[in-house]
Amino acid sequence: MRPDDIELLTTIDSISLRGELLLVAATHPDLSSNTYRGGLHRVALDGAGTRPWTHGHHDFSPAISSDGTWVAFLRRVSEGAPPQLYVQPTDGGDARALTDLPLGVQSPVWSPDSTRIAFTARRAEEGRYERDGKATAEPFRRITRLDYRWDDIGFTFDRRVRLFVTDLAGELTELTDGACDVGAPAWTPDGAHLIFSAQADWGERASQRENLYAVPVAGGQPVVVIETAGDARSVHVGDDVVVFIGREFDGDHAVAVNTGVWAAPLNLTEPQAPRRLTDVETVDCEESVAPQLVGSSVLVSIINRGASELRQIPLSASAITLAETTLLAGARGKVKAFAVDGSRVAVALSTPDSAGCVVFEDKVLADFSEPLRASGVHEVREITGKSPDGYESHGWVVLPDGPGPHPVLLAVHGGPFAYHGWGFFDEAQVYASAGYLVILPNPRGSTGYGQAHGQAIVHAFGTVDVDDVLSLLDAALALPEADASRVGVMGGSYGGFMTSWLAAHHGQRFRAAWSERAVNAWDSFTGSSDIGYSFTDCYVSTDWETQVKTSPLTYADQIKIPFAVVHSEHDWRCPVEQAQRMFVALHKQGTPVEFLLFPGEGHELTRSGQPRHRKQRFDAVLDWWARHLG
Repeated sequence: MRPDDIELLTTIDSISLRGELLLVAATHPDLSSNTYRGGLHRVALDGAGTRPWTHGHHDFSPAISSDGTWVAFLRRVSEGAPPQLYVQPTDGGDARALTDLPLGVQSPVWSPDSTRIAFTARRAEEGRYERDGKATAEPFRRITRLDYRWDDIGFTFDRRVRLFVTDLAGELTELTDGACDVGAPAWTPDGAHLIFSAQADWGERASQRENLYAVPVAGGQPVVVIETAGDARSVHVGDDVVVFIGREFDGDHAVAVNTGVWAAPLNLTEPQAPRRLTDVETVDCEESVAPQLVGSSVLVSIINRGASELRQIPLSASAITLAETTLLAGARGKVKAFAVDGSRVAVALSTPDSAGCVVFEDKVLADFSEPLRASGVHEVREITGKSPDGYESHGWVVLPDGPGPHPVLLAVHGGPFAYHGWGFFDEAQVYASAGYLVILPNPRGSTGYGQAHGQAIVHAFGTVDVDDVLSLLDAALALPEADASRVGVMGGSYGGFMTSWLAAHHGQRFRAAWSERAVNAWDSFTGSSDIGYSFTDCYVSTDWETQVKTSPLTYADQIKIPFAVVHSEHDWRCPVEQAQRMFVALHKQGTPVEFLLFPGEGHELTRSGQPRHRKQRFDAVLDWWARHLG
């Protein structure tokens, strides 16, 4: 895979199934328009292939109505246009827009009787975020709380996510007041109420704590129906039960806490206390993949040693462990989405050699990555390492063509409560195609190996996580394909922190470093990051001296190897001052350093940034390593 092959990177992030109609949304970067394009595709259940079902600029999030006669979906009509809600008959006919909201639409969900659609949308304060207006003409903002902005969105308190319902004529009803953001809704079986997540105190203070609320579709005040033990995501409602994905924690904020499956009776008259179906230690669910009910079971995506697996859990379960659940799909893969119709399940899956395939009844019905494989996809091999304290770590190497020995890139993931995995990883494939052996470690601090594994670095950044990363580096360098004399280290976000830390404390092991969107100084991160006010306290310490001791910037004088500082101008997760401070420190002391700054991008540049910037970044990465590793 070469940098310009990102146009072949077709992903499937949403899927819908009803009767014989299976629709998926296939999206790919487009370099010519510098945007993302794609449409809905119909996948034949008999294995006869796929065909385009819509032909918009960018169509996604399909939802087939309960009676199978309509499809609702989101459409961007042109580059930069906000997504709007469209409907199209399943038996043929043109798509028709139901909304024209300035900031676009999210999360369409059909009512049980197929006459209405619930969705969420940001609605701005009067005079703000107008399509043709200039931000400089807006009045000043009065900010009184800490959770006032979010990376890749911007300010949030003046354009909260609200809940809407529309009929098929486009008559909108707004159901929430904008006091706080609301989550994707689910209908009650009678179609009279919507259930959704929102802050536990209806937005009165900054907190990660959430409850589940119900609001009458005809209008009225939201009321709490489930009081959670922490937060809630991805709600699904059955005939007499509500299931959701959520975490349990003390206080208002938490880090490195496993996400479990919860259930509570459907009761709109008084708040219910949910019970946790899954074990706290061994089960961590993908928050972005909503659970679904099938009979007396719940289907959910669970992270397991780099895989994101579709697993089945009995509704009667209590603290069920991962080993006791039933694996349905996703072994050595990543479940991106799944759809249920009766007892039938269709799965959108990413694997080491496919960014998007569709599995139905254990058969691959469609694979959108054949052109990508033709450009060159490389072997992904598991490895393990053992740290000085005897702890075994897990990860992968991605191998280039030929026997080697090849120059080596150690690539650390972000998070840190995240993971490298079995899903297709475009970055590793691009580097392997250029001739580098790529190491992908999941050190302590990562998710998918038990909650204790994830929490091992709480108040301990730069300790056992460093040991685990280096143990996997040693394991990879023992391979005959690896050239131990030519090693580089790179990573973004937490991976950028780790890159800076390793360059300072273990620089003799590397020829050069590429530190991207990094946390370099916790003291300023606390006040400048959108999450810094809670993240630093939870993960590092409330003590200023400890924050300084745990900051790579403190040890900048020990960094002597060539060092690339890479950042995005509009990154609000790890603000650009983190890059600027490191660049200035290294430049003043004479360390060979370059600063690459991408305009108009946020923290997610490498995953969802402008396609041209993603390609330019790949070109810059390969140029950097060609100069320093050969």
